Amino acid sequence: MMNVVETQKVLVADDDAINREVLGDLLKPEYTVLLAKNGAQTLERAARHAPDLILLDVMMPDMDGYEVLRQLRADPQTEHIAVIFISGLDRPEDEANGLKMGASDYIVKPFNPTVVMARVALHLQVVRQRRMLERLANIDGLTELANRRRFDEMYALEWQRARRSGRPLSLALLDIDAFKQFNDRYGHPAGDRALRSVARVAGAAMRRPADLAARYGGEELVLLMPETDAEHARQVVEALCEAVAELNILHEASAVAPMLTVSVGGATLAPESSELQSDLFEAADAELYRAKQAGRNRITWRESAA
Repeated sequence: MMNVVETQKVLVADDDAINREVLGDLLKPEYTVLLAKNGAQTLERAARHAPDLILLDVMMPDMDGYEVLRQLRADPQTEHIAVIFISGLDRPEDEANGLKMGASDYIVKPFNPTVVMARVALHLQVVRQRRMLERLANIDGLTELANRRRFDEMYALEWQRARRSGRPLSLALLDIDAFKQFNDRYGHPAGDRALRSVARVAGAAMRRPADLAARYGGEELVLLMPETDAEHARQVVEALCEAVAELNILHEASAVAPMLTVSVGGATLAPESSELQSDLFEAADAELYRAKQAGRNRITWRESAA
């Protein structure tokens, strides 16, 4: 299946309406264009829309481009956005100052449209390559789910957010039943294919932007569901288990069932709970152990801390 390439976003920030229009019309055929007429709008739209690149006028009345760039770099949400200064200041020291502050490039007005397009394309290619490397660093090579490193990062963030918001946080550990016997019977290539199939089902079950399915290790997957109570999280997992059963992957070596099955243990952090981040994970792990001890091919769930 081919991946759909998302159109990159460019924010044009200039207090001159004609410059905004000219740059916007120039870029629109190839990019999603956002416009801002002053520094405050630039900061607000950068935070809200997360553009891939900002074309930033240096001389603006309320807040000059240097101050806008300083504030962009000071905010973790916007610090990595590439910025190209577009300025009527053409002294070498002006360009050097902009680059020292962290701008990716400096274009002098009046600008040449061909030069602008070439430099925009160059810097957006760099952005794409950087994001590809970041993505590869966070992806498990076999299943193409998030890897354990990515899960650990997101779990820490969502834990803190749940604590601040008072919203529930659900976590589930999934293990393929009798997977060693599957590999022994059908071979490791077949085991890899089976694991990838289960991983695709798990990934498809995580439908909201903040939900995450990750490979935690071996044949064990972990599901992170922010702002999801125990009832709804269990419904998601039940649908996932049904989807795994519908894969109809033969497993004649299993003492559990003639087809491939999974066991799941889950736990939900209640808003009033005082347990630690590690406690919730350990609770889900304990529930997975309980599901296995009870015969596998089942879900067990701890709703909240005692």
